[in-house]
Amino acid sequence: MSRMPRRRLTTWMIGTTLLVSMAACGVGGYAQTPLTPTPTAAATTSAAPSTAAPTTAASKCSPAPAGFNPLQTYDPLPSLPASGALTGRLAEIRDRGYLIAGVSADTLLMGARNPLSGQIEGFDIDLVREIAKAVLGDASKVQLVVITAGQRQSFLVDRKVDVVVRNMTMNCVRWLDWPIAFSAEYYHAGQKVLVRKGSTAASLDALAAAKAKVCAPTGTTSLTKLQEFVAKGVVPVTADTHTGCLLLFQQAKVDAITGDDTVLAGLASQDPYAVVPTQTAITDEPYGVGFNAGDKVFVQYVNRLLETMKADGRWKASYDRWLAPSLGEAPAPPTAAYGRA
Repeated sequence: MSRMPRRRLTTWMIGTTLLVSMAACGVGGYAQTPLTPTPTAAATTSAAPSTAAPTTAASKCSPAPAGFNPLQTYDPLPSLPASGALTGRLAEIRDRGYLIAGVSADTLLMGARNPLSGQIEGFDIDLVREIAKAVLGDASKVQLVVITAGQRQSFLVDRKVDVVVRNMTMNCVRWLDWPIAFSAEYYHAGQKVLVRKGSTAASLDALAAAKAKVCAPTGTTSLTKLQEFVAKGVVPVTADTHTGCLLLFQQAKVDAITGDDTVLAGLASQDPYAVVPTQTAITDEPYGVGFNAGDKVFVQYVNRLLETMKADGRWKASYDRWLAPSLGEAPAPPTAAYGRA
């Protein structure tokens, strides 16, 4: 895997040192990396806990309905309407004057705080700002709410945010059990493992054979998949965020980290002793923008925006800026699946 340019690597390694130092000053076990809001033109806040939970005790996805496709979303609007023609949630955002987005602040390359500028930036954040620009005419009119992976669904259900753009996998449980809604897929990732340089383990099967401790954040599809390897010998360890997993890895409290390749590439860029070895992804992780289930027109609006971004080169420009240095040349943007009723 290629590495980040030296200047960006140095900058983010400084930031990682600061995060690790702050966490190390706390109590013995890792709980959650503190992320102090930095006042900016686009306000940033840290999220308070949410009490929302899936609406059904018995999952509608065990098994999933016949023919269910988690990638299928609502047809895009024919075109992006003028500001005065916006309705529903879109009109509320316009009248409020800013978009509220749930994001990560410690997922390098996707959504992470730049330790020099204090700004949260990355591939996901570019998309947030494109939504704000389309709805409000100004990409800076955004309030970024820093949430953990486990808070993504509940913050949409509780309407604490307008959208979640936080490397969020589209799946049946999120569509039907919470429920929330998704845009068309905007990036296709896959679950892999990060290990120490020199390790011969390049898969969860190999780590299971070694009875290894493997970290994944709470509330993620990566943790769900990891638990399938318990019977083979894996010892799952959890943290609130991937930064928490990286800290445990650096403290030698876990042997490996598992997660989406986009996330692991960012972690490896922060630690010269970590590597994402060549391996086959064990899952498909299609990322979609998350919405409250009642915001169908808003979903259709963003689906039209995504089609436009893919066609005019903005999607590729964002990929080239954030992901290409670590993941290589941009693939073709994901093909949308439409037709959800």
